Amino acid sequence: MPPIRRLAALSLLLAASCAGASEPVGRVRVAFDRAGETAVRAEGLADVAAGRALTADDPARVASVSKLVTTIGVLRLVEAGKLDLDADVSTALGFPLRNPAFPDVPITLRMLLSHTSSLTDAAGYWNVPLGQDIGIITGNPQAWDTQHAPGTFFRYTNLNFPLVAQAMERVTGERFDRLMRRLVLFPLGIDAGFNWSGSSEAAMARAVVLYDDKRQPQKDDLHGRRPACLVIAATDGSCDLSRWQPGRNGTLFSPQGGLRISARGLARIGRMLLNDGELDGVRLLGPASVALLDTPVWRYDGSNGVIGEEDEPNRGGFFCAYGLATQQLAQGDGKRCRDDLFGDGRPRIGHSGNAYGLLSGLWIDRAAGTGVAYFATGVANDSSGARSNFSAIEEQGASDR
Repeated sequence: MPPIRRLAALSLLLAASCAGASEPVGRVRVAFDRAGETAVRAEGLADVAAGRALTADDPARVASVSKLVTTIGVLRLVEAGKLDLDADVSTALGFPLRNPAFPDVPITLRMLLSHTSSLTDAAGYWNVPLGQDIGIITGNPQAWDTQHAPGTFFRYTNLNFPLVAQAMERVTGERFDRLMRRLVLFPLGIDAGFNWSGSSEAAMARAVVLYDDKRQPQKDDLHGRRPACLVIAATDGSCDLSRWQPGRNGTLFSPQGGLRISARGLARIGRMLLNDGELDGVRLLGPASVALLDTPVWRYDGSNGVIGEEDEPNRGGFFCAYGLATQQLAQGDGKRCRDDLFGDGRPRIGHSGNAYGLLSGLWIDRAAGTGVAYFATGVANDSSGARSNFSAIEEQGASDR
């Protein structure tokens, strides 16, 4: 490393070490409009041990923003006639998916995408080893809300998305990670992948290490190397992906949260949505599909849903309206349900993410033709914001601090 760059990296390392616990290890923000990026800010470290500065091109595990990207792939398959949002999803899955308390009520893809399926995360959602079947979760009575019929109640549930991925795999015969590269990432020219699958060696060399709020590494401390196993290994410890079978285990590539992508890559997805499904001459979605993402499927009426994340006791309620894997902002009452992340009352769509000390977001204001993508690492997941039940770090990421 040249002396000047080494000095800069050491300075960043010292700053990160001396900063208060509330300060991120690193954060990046990319603002954009329909034509391109309008402002870029990156500060802090991507890798503390290496003293590597964070840039807007460095890929991070962006957590639940992955759900929105997965849904773009779903809508491409809907447009191609391979999936139906309102058909019984059991047909696409190849097995009956039913809440045991409501066996006669079909569950649809629209319900899975909008978290109104009556599934819960109480039995788990990611821990199905290679070679096993997701039935070890869906067959557990704890996986189901037996008090509310499918389609009647909102509960944010990660398990919905492995089932979505399984439906995608079974109707195409393609593995989810490869399918998402073909349908979304590669057409947009984005060097990204679910669980690093398909990401270039150069991207993995720039991996953002995820730190908790005590600055301890939690995820993707790769040291410049490809992970030995991209999925949850088999129970015997092996990682032979030739054992993959379409539509059997949709948890493998973490469709609910495992996308590794840069803030610049997220901004390209946001620009595509602002441009009604097209970017740089490539049409990914039709305008009608983009309009579906703009449309709430569910709105909080005071009793028809759980407005917070049930596994996050330090978070208040900010799920006030939700569409097809899109949070619809500025729809709450400002009292119990506080979702005005930007503090200006303007409706926006997008998705937030949190995991392993990372907070992320991709948000677009279609009326204004603007958007922002951001993430921060080494931060607490709380409701410390001044104007919403998001955190102060997220409010800073949303606005131009």
